[in-house]
Amino acid sequence: MSTDAWITLATVGVLLFALMRNLASPDVLFVAAVCVLAVCGVITVPEAFVGFSNAGMLTVAALFVAAAGLRETGVLDYLGHHVLGKAQNERTALLRLSVVVVPLSAFLNNTPVVAMFVPIVLEWCRQRNVSPSRVLMPLSFLTILGGTCSLIGTSTNLVIQGLMIENGIRGMGLFEIGKIGLPYAIIGITYMLLFRRVLLPERKELFAQLGETRREYLIEMEIQPNCRLVGQTVEKAGLRHLSGLFLIEITRGETVIAPVAPDAQLLSGDRLVFTGVVQNILDLEKIDGLVPAVDPTYEVSPRGQRQRRLCEAVISEYSPLIGKTIRNADFRAAYGAAVVAVHRSGRRVESKVGDIRLRPGDTLLLQVGPHFLRAHRNDPAFYLVSDVDDWRPLRRDRAGVAMSLFVGMLILMTTGVVDVVLAAILAAVGMILTGCLSAGEARKSIEWQVLVTIAAAFGVGTAMQKSGLAGEFAQWLVDSTEAAGPIAVLAAIYLVGSLLTEVITNNAAAVLMFPFCIETAARIDGGVSVMPFLIALTLSASASFMTPIGYQTNMMVYGPGGYRFSDFFRFGGPLNLVLMLVAVCLIPLIWPFHPPLGM
Repeated sequence: MSTDAWITLATVGVLLFALMRNLASPDVLFVAAVCVLAVCGVITVPEAFVGFSNAGMLTVAALFVAAAGLRETGVLDYLGHHVLGKAQNERTALLRLSVVVVPLSAFLNNTPVVAMFVPIVLEWCRQRNVSPSRVLMPLSFLTILGGTCSLIGTSTNLVIQGLMIENGIRGMGLFEIGKIGLPYAIIGITYMLLFRRVLLPERKELFAQLGETRREYLIEMEIQPNCRLVGQTVEKAGLRHLSGLFLIEITRGETVIAPVAPDAQLLSGDRLVFTGVVQNILDLEKIDGLVPAVDPTYEVSPRGQRQRRLCEAVISEYSPLIGKTIRNADFRAAYGAAVVAVHRSGRRVESKVGDIRLRPGDTLLLQVGPHFLRAHRNDPAFYLVSDVDDWRPLRRDRAGVAMSLFVGMLILMTTGVVDVVLAAILAAVGMILTGCLSAGEARKSIEWQVLVTIAAAFGVGTAMQKSGLAGEFAQWLVDSTEAAGPIAVLAAIYLVGSLLTEVITNNAAAVLMFPFCIETAARIDGGVSVMPFLIALTLSASASFMTPIGYQTNMMVYGPGGYRFSDFFRFGGPLNLVLMLVAVCLIPLIWPFHPPLGM
């Protein structure tokens, strides 16, 4: 090997070791590796940073914003809460998740999909007394399978697409990868349905393991005339088995309905009294037309809500509010805030919210203006004032616009009227200009660490190809498997790609293996089509089923599911082998090694 190849091999070796030992974040490590290769003269400075202008990376950034637009307008939330509504057991829940999550992941980044469904799954598990470990790992795996069904299903597909175009190889169509991705996903779902009972662990949720004590609030909500709950029974409205919330009574005029029967019908003007924890009270806030009954001036308009936030305030012993009821405290006039709910010393408050006489130590959940914290952080009326970080007002009035923009983006991508990256950027800009999300929210939605990692990894891939290291590895791979033919080489590339993605990021594995695929195709019996190898790489780089650290969505369910590291290998290891066999058998049939002329 040349000196440049040895330098590249040493750099990549140190990079992989640092990634596996988590010595620093992936973006920092890849940028450092690129800089070392540029300083040593293996690649030029423009070659080192060419990835920052790559179309695949820019498409990933735009899709982060487009997905955020759907999330901030409540589209994803609405869809998510209607998926598990009627599921009564694990099998039904997994089937319903499969029907929705796989198609969603084919068009959206997997991270926001999992982020949306984790609390929904946890809520369903609490209601049905099912261990979350039985459902959360399949949820993550479903998004990975869904990502293999279209070009924009995962950033890995777009990264490889960008590399193909840069190397003069025809790019994939929007649904071309779906020719293998769809049967791949169907077989993966079948595996999970058949073997979940035997291979999935029965573990307690993280919060249950820690024995978390949860602070319960009392909240009184009023049904407005435009609320979707009007005319429904308590059970059909989804208020019968709420996780972390209990419907104590319904007040209808002078009549009090308690206990509340599941077939009790809800009417406009009904006041519903709940007790529950903050996170689940926030879920009530998301129901359009259901507002706190204590403050008649509570802000309900989408525009007004976006200017307000939720915070918690603890009443001090010197507060002028002590001894006053919530209704008579005139909170709006005195503090510019609306009382949403009340908590008292770990005990359930029996009276209605408006009739509670405040005591020192009572905690109030408040809807406040943007300057409330700064104005009252040192107010002697309160011991403590703090933000509720999980709360955000949804822009429901823009939901139709967000859906239209997203569907328009898919139509542009499918028809090829404009390039994929341009369609994604148009949708992202449209989300901002039409008020589906603010420019600040758009910037926050972009996972910059992912983008920098992708961009820097391009430079490392260029160094491996330019230095000859990729060619040396490809020759070794061909020599080792030559007797068994190109299918054995295909299996080897899939195996190496799937193992590599378990210890470094999926995008990095794709970029590092790409040069090997090109060199390998050129060295087999005078040359074969590179497409089968690139398709195998695309699938294997996303096939992170054996460890929680290989893919971000696996890490997202790792804690809430209470999993052990070995749980992923136990359930995901056989799945990886099954999918490898599927890929090796089907890929050559769809993308032949020796395609007919004209293909």
